[in-house]
Amino acid sequence: MPLLNAKNLTMRFGGLVAVSDFSLEIGEHELIGLIGPNGAGKTTIFNMLTGVRNPTEGKIEFAGEDITNIKPYEITKKRMARTFQNIRLFKEISVLDNVKISFNFRVKYNIADSILRLPRFFKEEEEIEKKALDLLKIFKLDGKKDELAANLPYGEQRRLEIVRALAASPKLLLLDEPAAGMNPQETQELAELIKWIKDEFKISILLIEHDMKLVMSLCERIVVLDYGKKIAEGVPAEIKTNKQVIEAYLGEEDTNA
Repeated sequence: MPLLNAKNLTMRFGGLVAVSDFSLEIGEHELIGLIGPNGAGKTTIFNMLTGVRNPTEGKIEFAGEDITNIKPYEITKKRMARTFQNIRLFKEISVLDNVKISFNFRVKYNIADSILRLPRFFKEEEEIEKKALDLLKIFKLDGKKDELAANLPYGEQRRLEIVRALAASPKLLLLDEPAAGMNPQETQELAELIKWIKDEFKISILLIEHDMKLVMSLCERIVVLDYGKKIAEGVPAEIKTNKQVIEAYLGEEDTNA
């Protein structure tokens, strides 16, 4: 059984068909790339998978459960997490608190414990802070735990968003253009980080990215969209030489990258 099984997804906005009859399976511990020109429907697919948008047609199964049309927070509880193309941190609170927020839906203490400051509240809050600090240390952000998220450099904000997603203990992590705005050195470090995350946390990753060098070197399988339709799927070597993909997106020069 695949971890994720999206079947015949279609998304219409009025008369516009943003995604048409899209299907995708992701297995355990896979790293999949989703590519295509701007406006091809990639982020719309992420939004359908994570409950931000309800598909007009189709079905989404995750870990054997039908999650079509359920709320984003319910999908997060089922252990699917994502980042966004435009960074969505809580910029006016600390780096540490940004990560701690992701643990909130798993807390066991109740409102009374919190209001009355009972021992169970303090014990669990201490555990959450330790877990958050451990994650920040892995990503070399523990030294900035008390800084406002808004004050971090762009690349560190990207890393913090990934940390916050990992704090939700996902089985599947969706990364929406994580290398956007990064220089070549930062992009190379990101590629190594994503590989490490996949192996260390033993999770599957679905990646939207425009940096073809990163995609080709990182992904085990690549799915290509054009005008909302899947036009190709295969290993990087197959995608690199697919004429339909070259015409739609990669360009002749990229086939030799």
